[in-house]
Amino acid sequence: MESFDWMQLLNPEFYINLKISGVPIGIYVVLFIVFAETGLFAGFFLPGDTLLFLAGIYSTELMSTIVTIENDFANLALLAALVALAGIIGNTFGYWFGAKSGYYLYNKEDTFWFKKKYLVESRIFFEKHGGRAIIFARFVPIIRTFAPIIAGIVGMEKKKFMFFNILSSILWSFSLIFAGHYLNDLFMLEFGINLKDHIEIIVLVIVAITTVPLLLNYLKKKTAIKEGEKEL
Repeated sequence: MESFDWMQLLNPEFYINLKISGVPIGIYVVLFIVFAETGLFAGFFLPGDTLLFLAGIYSTELMSTIVTIENDFANLALLAALVALAGIIGNTFGYWFGAKSGYYLYNKEDTFWFKKKYLVESRIFFEKHGGRAIIFARFVPIIRTFAPIIAGIVGMEKKKFMFFNILSSILWSFSLIFAGHYLNDLFMLEFGINLKDHIEIIVLVIVAITTVPLLLNYLKKKTAIKEGEKEL
């Protein structure tokens, strides 16, 4: 019996092409991951941005599981709409969880699934940007998982939250899915390059782009702390 390679879990393509007894379930896995990453604090490690970009590349294969649409644009738009809906539901659940749990999370001890520092960083991010944080957070790993929870904890007005929740989910899903799909078409047409053959490079590039802001922010804080210590 062939052993399972756990490293596959780090590859978004694994989830998209996942099958059970020969039946493709990638579309359902993608929707669940989007919900989990935006609604469950344990979902911060899931591949959100790279998953959506690759979903755009594999849009035809994903959507063929549930419906066959001949029009390429309509097929892509429906996929993005389903992902947006999963993101809206995920954020709504996160907001509800934050409102119900209150400050209990701040007193919770760190575990593999939960790191209080992520919660603190998300709150600072949220307090700095207000309602716009919900939009910004969609495009920032880890932060997007905790932003709706923080919004619930601090008691953000529900109508205001839902407005930014819906808007951010639509922007996030449509921009990344359409980018993946049409960039793949462009590379095929102009250079004869199929992005499906270069998934590892795509993942590394997207991870680098999405983590650079976090790294710069961390270094900025460390520098500010050291300068403050010197002044003392």
